[in-house]
Amino acid sequence: MLVLEGVDVYYGNIKALHGLSIKVDEGEIVTLIGSNGAGKTTTLRTISGLMSPRAGRITFQGREIGGERAERIVAQGIAHSPEGRRIFTDLTVRENLDMGAYLIHDKSAAKERLERVYTLFPRLKERASQSGGTLSGGEQQMLAIGRAMMSRPKLLLLDEPSLGIAPILVQEIFREIEQIRREDGTTILLVEQNAHMALKLADRGYVIETGRIVHEDEAGALLDDPKVREAYLG
Repeated sequence: MLVLEGVDVYYGNIKALHGLSIKVDEGEIVTLIGSNGAGKTTTLRTISGLMSPRAGRITFQGREIGGERAERIVAQGIAHSPEGRRIFTDLTVRENLDMGAYLIHDKSAAKERLERVYTLFPRLKERASQSGGTLSGGEQQMLAIGRAMMSRPKLLLLDEPSLGIAPILVQEIFREIEQIRREDGTTILLVEQNAHMALKLADRGYVIETGRIVHEDEAGALLDDPKVREAYLG
């Protein structure tokens, strides 16, 4: 479904991704693990069109998307729930979700997506008229994922969904991520600092260091790998 081949990305003159190559097959949950600053977020931002590669190719369902505008990438079926959630704090929960459906022009289809998000995250329905800034960290993360789901993506990019969230809500959010894959058939590329939880959820994983993929394997094999355990699993 998604293939990155030899992708280079820069911040000014600083090279952040060095010939990065990964693939995500339809129906999979794939996780990208690594330390802070390794290039995980940059990878997702490049896929979603927030950054442009200087070299390499990015293809989605056989079509090259590297360097396309972000809104065109959303229209093709890729949605991004970013690091730090980035919700609109002055808008209500419902208004935030409506922003996620801005490319859906059929009102009945948008209403159907809204009800699906409320089914996944009942707390959002309870707080539909509250401003996003009044939600807890965990609820804001649910809102960020729900907003991404409003476009009915084929591929969902999740960046650090457990960051800054109480442990009990982390478990809930990870159950809902699996539910999104199982019930909606959504393919997921997950960046997550909690490597143990990410690998327990994922089918496959990649280890990234200083912008380079240094290891890839089935998630279970990475969980059992002594070097991966020492470096990332504690």
